[in-house]
Amino acid sequence: MKKNTDLGLLLLRAATGGLMLFHGVAKLQHGISGITGLLQQHGLPGVLAYGVYLGEVIAPLLVIVGLATRPAAAVVAINMAVAVLLVHSGDFLRLGENGEWALELHAFYFVCSIAIALMGAGKLSWSKGKGKWD
Repeated sequence: MKKNTDLGLLLLRAATGGLMLFHGVAKLQHGISGITGLLQQHGLPGVLAYGVYLGEVIAPLLVIVGLATRPAAAVVAINMAVAVLLVHSGDFLRLGENGEWALELHAFYFVCSIAIALMGAGKLSWSKGKGKWD
């Protein structure tokens, strides 16, 4: 049974981290000026936009490989919470054009990241599940 749990954790880490990484790659390719401006519109320092690289590039990579998995997954969850608060706060009660909850993808990333932070990396990871933060 434990083998299946570790395989399940690997799949969860790969899917959550891998799909989040696409968002990070887009930021690497196109920059973060839009995020900088958005933060400044909310009265926050624009330099905080560089945190998106942590939440959408570095943390997802750590989640995928299973190194410092718990804090990395927490960073992804925080990144999603901030994104929803800054960009999508008006979508909490809105449905998308196909009838889905407008925030379902954001919620999925958030909940999966919390689950990874709670469960850790498992044995199929860089740290073999024995690291201090895994």
